[in-house]
Amino acid sequence: MNSSPPAYGLWALVVINSLVFIIFAFSFAKPQTSRDWRSLGAFSAFIVALFTEMYGYPLTIYLLSGWLGSRYPGIDFLTHDAGHLLETLFGWRANPHFGPFHILSSVFIFGGFLLLASAWNVLMAAQRQHALATQGPYSYVRHPQYVAFVLIMFGFLLQWPTLVTLVMFPILVWVYVRLAKREEREASMEFGEEYARYGARTPAFFPHWARERDATGSHRFH
Repeated sequence: MNSSPPAYGLWALVVINSLVFIIFAFSFAKPQTSRDWRSLGAFSAFIVALFTEMYGYPLTIYLLSGWLGSRYPGIDFLTHDAGHLLETLFGWRANPHFGPFHILSSVFIFGGFLLLASAWNVLMAAQRQHALATQGPYSYVRHPQYVAFVLIMFGFLLQWPTLVTLVMFPILVWVYVRLAKREEREASMEFGEEYARYGARTPAFFPHWARERDATGSHRFH
């Protein structure tokens, strides 16, 4: 780790990686409404901030350099491997890409994109029929797409935490909650009692552990 060359100032990687993940998210989310674009825009801002520190300018490491240097002498924090701060802080000395936090982050990121894709397919099928989306991920939570974006961002936080993204994360979660509440008001106006019944049996963001089917075949949660 200590012999690795500095891995910052690589602005081409900042642009390439940011575009890859933003386009990837775009291909799954397929924004159509202004609310969809705001959701994707918030996620994109997080991604750009993340890769700017990962490959461009390590602001967090510079700001914490005094504390990191005194607490972890002998570690060159301007190497890419040391930038995986959670692995470094918890004493993981092997390749950080195989560390517990990095592996867990991959699970959250991959799972988030899978959830995003699955939710989009269900939503589009429901919109084509002018119906309420209640199947697939929507049978577990009312806002699986927002949950997916939060899972992906949390995964990146585990992989490469920075002061900027740590501040952005709760703000963006609040933004998604606001968007979800606005979405619910619109759905309630459009579907009325049907949405009221759906909202009564289906949590907004956190699925219940146990579920059973009610008499109509819909999922009921406890």
